[in-house]
Amino acid sequence: MLRPVSAKNPPPGGAQPFVPLVTYALIAACALVFLVGPVSGLDPLYGGGNARACAELAYYHHWGVIPSELMDNQPIAAPTTPGCPAPDGFPKIPALSVLTAMFVHGGWLHLLGNMLFLYVFGAMVEERMGRLPYLLSYVALGYLATYGYAVFAGGDSATQTLVGASGAIAGILGAYLRLHPKARVTSLLPFLLFLPLRFPAWLVLGVWFAIQWASVGAPSAAVTGVAYTAHLIGFAGGFLFAWLLYCRRRGYADPTNAAVLPGDPP
Repeated sequence: MLRPVSAKNPPPGGAQPFVPLVTYALIAACALVFLVGPVSGLDPLYGGGNARACAELAYYHHWGVIPSELMDNQPIAAPTTPGCPAPDGFPKIPALSVLTAMFVHGGWLHLLGNMLFLYVFGAMVEERMGRLPYLLSYVALGYLATYGYAVFAGGDSATQTLVGASGAIAGILGAYLRLHPKARVTSLLPFLLFLPLRFPAWLVLGVWFAIQWASVGAPSAAVTGVAYTAHLIGFAGGFLFAWLLYCRRRGYADPTNAAVLPGDPP
């Protein structure tokens, strides 16, 4: 599959490059939350072995999203696990857990994968929308993706804890596709020995969307626990939002939307 590396346009006329402060802040917040949590394995206060495993289960239940809780905004009891201490009765608010879950990740690869996509595609969307609208859109699209997933979730999926920013980031990808469809995205293809090649954003994001669509309902989805439906809902929501509110506005990108990587000659 494609691995996006960079997708940037040069500022016009020698103008100062835009600094995506909100994107950087979101990445820093997700990284910090992960590092101080039990999943990173870096905090000795959580211990190791069974103690750490119990801490991870409690951590996910406290801060993650459980779809069945969202339908009536009532928390369900934390599951009891043999060998783990009894639940501490943490006062969870399901609607608020959608927000907290955006900053919780299930492992190093989960974190790095999400942050890579946010870093590559978030900056230009933030510049086009403006910092505050971008932040509000990020949160709103995360809520849309999560509640949309909860509506369609059933069986074991309804009680499976969801964590990660992928729903919100999928919304940013959808907005990027609408705002900068011709921008060139430098990608690495594993089957070509990670040779860096440039493709238009509509192709890169179109392939990504097709993979998510094909993965919904696949047997592997139950094993990996990936909420592909949330990705699709977030992506569609971001695309429609950008189409409705920003389709008639022009960003600073040049007419061809040709991307220039850092270090490329002007």
